[in-house]
Amino acid sequence: MLQLDRELKNNAYPGRGIVMGRSEDGRYAVAAYFIMGRSSNSRNRIFVTQGDGIRTEAFDSSRLEDPSLIIYAPVRVLGNNTIVTNGDQTDTIYDGIAAGKTFEQSLRARKFEPDGPNFTPRISGLMHIEGGSYEYIMSILKSNDGDPDCCNRYTFSYDHPKAGEGRFLHTYMGDGNPLPSFAGEPEKVAIPGGGIDSFAQMVWNSLNEENKVSLFVRYIDIASGVSETRILNKNQ
Repeated sequence: MLQLDRELKNNAYPGRGIVMGRSEDGRYAVAAYFIMGRSSNSRNRIFVTQGDGIRTEAFDSSRLEDPSLIIYAPVRVLGNNTIVTNGDQTDTIYDGIAAGKTFEQSLRARKFEPDGPNFTPRISGLMHIEGGSYEYIMSILKSNDGDPDCCNRYTFSYDHPKAGEGRFLHTYMGDGNPLPSFAGEPEKVAIPGGGIDSFAQMVWNSLNEENKVSLFVRYIDIASGVSETRILNKNQ
């Protein structure tokens, strides 16, 4: 099992990342989502609350250039499902599940982002909590080694997650030109004890200072469904 802080500190540009897992005491379902940026347009963002979820917003609207791939709702809640993604496929999953489709079926309508030559993967996760039980699913849609004509689709399902264990899925393996897409299954990482504030600060402080933009963390009590949320923005 990897240490999340080390993985983040050793990667100057993981891009956007999703962590899902279970707290060390077994009580909470844990989710985190962060965004990073290299361009001024990407860095000109903050997370703000929207209902039970969040959305991205321009910090300085006068400097907003192209909103198409940077303004979206990363987190939405539908009943017992918490959806976390790195793009507007959050809405695709939400609408699909509302219409009776599965998480995987909903994502069949989508593929990687149209931002060649990077063709940034679309990463998504869904946490389902019901009757005191908890499971989560993660997905990545990516180009076939940079070939935009082929979309590779991978879904990973985790039943009854172990306490203190999570999975980390991010868009890039590191910095580069073009940016190298994530490869392999979501990385197994430790979810340390100490509560939501300790976890949020650990993730935030481990992200590259120049490139980090915003962080969302949510802890959901598996027994009661009551949640706590923390949002950290570099732009204040």
